[in-house]
Amino acid sequence: MRAAALYSAAGSLLLTTLAAAPATGAPGDAEQTGTTLAAAHARAKGIGFGKCPGAQDMPGTMECGTVSVPLDYAHPDGKQIRLTVSRARATHKDPHNSKRRVPRQGSLVYNPGGPGASGLYFPLIGMLPEWKRIASAYDLVGYAPRGVDKSSPLSCVDPKHFFKAPSQSPTYPSESYKKERVAEAKAYARGCAKRSGGKLRFYTSLNNARDLDVLRAALGEDRLTFMGASYGTYFGALYATLFPSHVRRMVFDSAVNPDPEQIWYRDNLDQSAAFEGRWADFREWAAKHDDVYGLGDTAEKVLRSYEKAQAQLAEKPAGGKVGPAQLQGAFLSAGYYDDYWPHSAAALSAYLKGNPKPLIEQAGPTPEAAVEAENSNAVYTAVECNDAPWPTDWSVWDRDNTRLARVAPFETWDNVWMNLPCAYWTAPRQQPLDVRTVPGELPPVLILAAERDAATPYDGALELQRRLSDSVLVTERDAGTHGIAGGANKCVNGYLDAYLLEGRMPERQAACAPHAEPKAVSPGDRSHRTPVKESVKGKAAQG
Repeated sequence: MRAAALYSAAGSLLLTTLAAAPATGAPGDAEQTGTTLAAAHARAKGIGFGKCPGAQDMPGTMECGTVSVPLDYAHPDGKQIRLTVSRARATHKDPHNSKRRVPRQGSLVYNPGGPGASGLYFPLIGMLPEWKRIASAYDLVGYAPRGVDKSSPLSCVDPKHFFKAPSQSPTYPSESYKKERVAEAKAYARGCAKRSGGKLRFYTSLNNARDLDVLRAALGEDRLTFMGASYGTYFGALYATLFPSHVRRMVFDSAVNPDPEQIWYRDNLDQSAAFEGRWADFREWAAKHDDVYGLGDTAEKVLRSYEKAQAQLAEKPAGGKVGPAQLQGAFLSAGYYDDYWPHSAAALSAYLKGNPKPLIEQAGPTPEAAVEAENSNAVYTAVECNDAPWPTDWSVWDRDNTRLARVAPFETWDNVWMNLPCAYWTAPRQQPLDVRTVPGELPPVLILAAERDAATPYDGALELQRRLSDSVLVTERDAGTHGIAGGANKCVNGYLDAYLLEGRMPERQAACAPHAEPKAVSPGDRSHRTPVKESVKGKAAQG
């Protein structure tokens, strides 16, 4: 399932030989031994941190380096790939007491999700007020996972041809449209195999977990302190299952349902269903502010305004590049983050009143980001297709999603097109690992979840808590922002700080009241902050 790449701060957006994986999903001895050897080598070598590439655009507090990991952990002395790593050292400054020097607690490693997202800019988060206490005690460490960015990047199509705009997004696609998309999915799967070659099979969540252990060792840490958001919670949970004695503290923010039966086909179905509820939340909010946006004073009337824009864009794309699919992508972003709601509603309102510029700015493709977006999409596809079996019969996809679209039309079919290459994948498939620990095996871990999160539905957090003994769940009630650590909810942040800084957490579960809803902003007001536009490609990767 695909989730937007995210940084859990104030709602801002700033993977074993597969054929050898046993049917139980248990990792092979060769890969376990290979990980141990690779970690020992990395620990001896360390990471030579220095100036970051493109350092002119970065604060001087951040430094970069690389760590080598085996492409295939069954052959740790074989081909190596280099992961790019970033770090900002602990500041030792107590933001509430300038005279107190805060002792360093080690490295906090972060993954923002995806699959296919880079965490290289994560260390800069320490400059935000909500993160200053954590930044005082920890070296903040981010990295680009295998396949991402400069870390042996994957590609499935020529980036020049990645963005296709304007394009359609039928809620109830015709048979001829479905045939076109099936052909595109087959071509995309062939492109991944052709452009990535034999290395494609080694981009998996299990290898992401093994890479994380090598990174831990390279940082000189005996035990890992880790925060994973969205998809990062899934391979973080794999890590906890594979290497429980290597864990110090772990935070899982917006958890993927790790049940092997869910990975990844059913997780995607659940996500599509959940987005319908979040789409309704947005429409109800816009209706409450009809005096500002004029989209209708009920959720149903707001839906009709959206459908009117869809129809007009199908007939005449805005600026020649924003069609129905681009409109849907923009509003899918609003399903992830409620701080998108004001500018999404304002753009729709302006478009319907004859001003397409805000919608073009928000939803139009950005050619300068094509290389990054194509790479991210390739990694997402490779990891999820490699991770688990998928239905290979189109009639199964068609049946399941036709049924689902009757009650959850907003994201269902766009989610299908995002994942359909997995039906035609040529690389070997794994059986997902059974994420599970027994009491006392793993230190207590903290799970954070918003009750109405659509990208990673709340049931996933409950399932993860059941599977990881001694884990504690903190829930933000009646809220749906994807990624809540270090964000707008002070209650959530209090639990996060207490855990990371002092090792304290509630007995078993805790709940926080929701953060405040965003304030409506007039379509003509350009003074408000516009959220950074992120490519959320019609889908969710549960993380």
